[in-house]
Amino acid sequence: MLRVRLASLYVRNGELERALEQCNVAAQQEPENVDVLGLQAGVLSSLGREEEAAATYERLLVLDPDGQDAYLYLGALYGKRGETDKAVATLRKLVARNPQSILAYYYLGRVYAAANQLDRAERHYLEALKLNPQSELILTDLALAYEMQGWVDKAIELYQRILSLNPQSLLVRRRLGGIYVGQKRLDDALLQFRELERIDTDPRDARTKMGLIYLEKGDSDRAVTEFNLVLAAEPENWRVRYYLGAAYAEQREIAKALAEFEKLPASADYYVDARVQRAFLLQKSGRLPEAIRDLEETLETKPDSAEVMSYLATLYREAKQLPKAVALLERLVALQPDNDRHHFTLGAAYDEMQDKPRMISQMERAIELNPKNAAALNYLGYSYAEMNVKLDEAEALIRRALAIEPDDGFYVDSLGWVYFQRGDYRRAVEHLERAVELAGDDPTVAEHLGDAYERSGQSRDAVRTYRDALSRAKESAQIDRLKGKIHGLEDRARAGGAEL
Repeated sequence: MLRVRLASLYVRNGELERALEQCNVAAQQEPENVDVLGLQAGVLSSLGREEEAAATYERLLVLDPDGQDAYLYLGALYGKRGETDKAVATLRKLVARNPQSILAYYYLGRVYAAANQLDRAERHYLEALKLNPQSELILTDLALAYEMQGWVDKAIELYQRILSLNPQSLLVRRRLGGIYVGQKRLDDALLQFRELERIDTDPRDARTKMGLIYLEKGDSDRAVTEFNLVLAAEPENWRVRYYLGAAYAEQREIAKALAEFEKLPASADYYVDARVQRAFLLQKSGRLPEAIRDLEETLETKPDSAEVMSYLATLYREAKQLPKAVALLERLVALQPDNDRHHFTLGAAYDEMQDKPRMISQMERAIELNPKNAAALNYLGYSYAEMNVKLDEAEALIRRALAIEPDDGFYVDSLGWVYFQRGDYRRAVEHLERAVELAGDDPTVAEHLGDAYERSGQSRDAVRTYRDALSRAKESAQIDRLKGKIHGLEDRARAGGAEL
């Protein structure tokens, strides 16, 4: 229907009053059209006309008693208005019709939690978790309910479970950090605060939650609609503005995503995240100079932002502006000298500038700060192997990395290269064959295996592996090197009267 499509377009553009006009006309023309009534109710709710919205949802449920969304929206609306009995009755009707509705149990938990009936809230959250044990949303709200009851140990257990699923959860790290402070576990608290990320989970913000759920499920169209409904009522909700940009990015609506990220002011909590996301989209769109310029401007506004420094350094490295990358990473290390990842990245940048001594120093510092930094252990071990020095130490470092990540193909490759440099080609082949299986399409790992085959006298296998590596190589130096190795083996074979 034309008016419904027009109303939806107005909603997507945040023009709710005009959207409502179209909905009203459409509802007069087709008073029993459930799509019209659903959109009309949502717009009324977002405009703060809650009684009219509730009446419209009630009418919608009479016409379409099996429609899940209307129950959820109406239950959430009643809960927001403090009408707990009505909210519970509405959501229980949904449970009766669809006992597998995760969101029905979840919203029942939320309604009871808001009414301070925490035992009932827990029961319904647990029912929801039976249906979806890995839902970060449900786990988070249940943990908050445990906090409200003073069951701190249960809350900690759930927060840690959430972090195992999503280490970047902002709310969880905030809550867990706060609990640790209350328990005087200050080091643990600091760890959480340093790792805080971008997810604000206001359990009362039903539309934002639904938008996030839709986004998580890959339904970015509905996510965009939900976020625009929120922003129409609260245009300076910068968190939701950020989510809207992310939803547009999921839709590959890059221009719209860039525009939304651009709207966040420097005072907004999500400003740095938005600017980094803008730079990421520009970079992936082949607009690397713009991405760099964007982050340079951001750094002027946020000169102590570790996230901006780190990503800008990554862009400098991609642009082969290595002196700028190194200078920025040195500044970052000075700002956060105990962050092992920063030392690792600075070491890798030094390596790109052929400064082996400084690379080694930074990798050693990274390992000193975090003895389980597998990437640093492997990097330093492989570097020694490449330099053909300290091979015993190289092996020890790489084996420490493999103890942490035993199936990392690149770490297995490093160990194989140690054996290669020692002249133990049989064991080199053994490890490098496994490395190729694990690392998949990496041409350097395949080239290493070809080298080991060649040294082992397996010329046919060497040529086959070199050709495989050549088919995936992208750097001109490696392409030329592989062609030279293949031609050399083929020439030797022909000189001996054989073909490979």
